[in-house]
Amino acid sequence: MKVLDLKCSHEHRFEGWFASTEEFESQLSHGLVACPVCSTAEVSRMPSAPRLNLSSSRNDGTPPHQPPVSDAASDSNALQARALRFLREVLEKTENVGDRFAEEARRIHYNEAPARNIRGVTTSEDAHALLEEGIDVMPLPVPAALKEPLQ
Repeated sequence: MKVLDLKCSHEHRFEGWFASTEEFESQLSHGLVACPVCSTAEVSRMPSAPRLNLSSSRNDGTPPHQPPVSDAASDSNALQARALRFLREVLEKTENVGDRFAEEARRIHYNEAPARNIRGVTTSEDAHALLEEGIDVMPLPVPAALKEPLQ
């Protein structure tokens, strides 16, 4: 099993596990590798240090040397992780009404349906009409990877 450090064209960094480097290249060429944050298939491999199993030769209890992570990369990864946690929480606490979003938002606003948090899809024209009616809505781009259960 090969663990590869990857990044997408939007600079989202993530890890991928593949049977071999050739398998990664094959999946990449067929568009099967996608960013878990933004779902783009424009993914490239980043340089990474080889993983060495030195446990048999190290009996002194000291951990193996870890290369330092830059503060910018660490901050970016932390921000990315917080954004994903936020999106997952929103998805867990809202009902997906799909393309009935505008209709259902109006029904809730005018007390024709029980009050609850909803999410769905609508046109920009319908979103503007909802705002003009005093119904608060906001766009929330959700990566495709979060729309399905993780395996």
